[in-house]
Amino acid sequence: MCYNSKEDVHNKMGNKTFKTLDEQVSILSAKGLKISDVDYTKNILLRENYFFINGYRHLFMNSPMDKTFIPGTTFRELYAMFDFDRQVRNIVFKNLLIIENNVKSIFSYVLSRKYGYKEDEYLRPSNFTSKYQKSRQVNDLLRKMKRQIRINGSQHSATNHYITHYGYVPMWIVVKVLSFGIVSELYSIMKDEDQDAISEIYDITPDNLLTYLPILANFRNLCAHEDILYSHRAQRSINDCYVHKNLNIPRTNDEFIYGKNDLFAVIIILKMMLRSEEFRLLVRELSYEIDVLAGKLKTIPISKVLDTIGFPNNYIEIINIEKRASK
Repeated sequence: MCYNSKEDVHNKMGNKTFKTLDEQVSILSAKGLKISDVDYTKNILLRENYFFINGYRHLFMNSPMDKTFIPGTTFRELYAMFDFDRQVRNIVFKNLLIIENNVKSIFSYVLSRKYGYKEDEYLRPSNFTSKYQKSRQVNDLLRKMKRQIRINGSQHSATNHYITHYGYVPMWIVVKVLSFGIVSELYSIMKDEDQDAISEIYDITPDNLLTYLPILANFRNLCAHEDILYSHRAQRSINDCYVHKNLNIPRTNDEFIYGKNDLFAVIIILKMMLRSEEFRLLVRELSYEIDVLAGKLKTIPISKVLDTIGFPNNYIEIINIEKRASK
């Protein structure tokens, strides 16, 4: 009987093995990528990681089946797409942090005003929905929040200050140490009247806000970990709204093809939740990066990139669309 070595078995299973910089360059070249400056390419691959740069190759491939590069595609184009995603990610991230801070401030204000400012007051299960199907979620989430208070009691200066000097931690301090994911879930277990009070501040329906917050939390975490942004799709989709209609976004099977669970959906949400001047700056910064990338692309049109990130060609007109209630 013949036994295969572990290495043979792993190779047959398609196991990825370590590749030197020279080997990485050779792989890219073999797939048709033009590399005019090998030292420059190796330096970028070393600093940025071959795996992540390779994550942008799909835009430049001949087809999903023919995984070779479109003739003439250069490494600098591939890297330009990588850098574009980084710049867009930074722009989106800083605006998501604005929303995160706003949401935490509003949540703490609404709940503290109604239920008190000590954790044994605002973290009572009776303050949240009494729906039977959510009872376990309520208890689990409150447990997570209490655990965060304990963990950050000594690590977070403001939390430690209140525990040491007052013996309690007000909610406007607690929310600073909670993840956006936990805060977005917190909204889902609030009583209907508390959801209404918060949604009225944003002029967004509770149902829409219940969808928006997890999507924002999902994209926020992706940005924080510097993951690939341009092709990301959230598990949830936002409802059709006035932005889709005003931009005349095309439909397929009666569904808008952009702005549902892609990056443009996040931009639509940000339009509804940011202040007008903040949103205008956001779009202008994105437009600048898109123009810069367009000037660096030679083998594919910028419209192909916009299609992948979910932006209609007339995306910039979103600035001039009158902000309306999300009803």
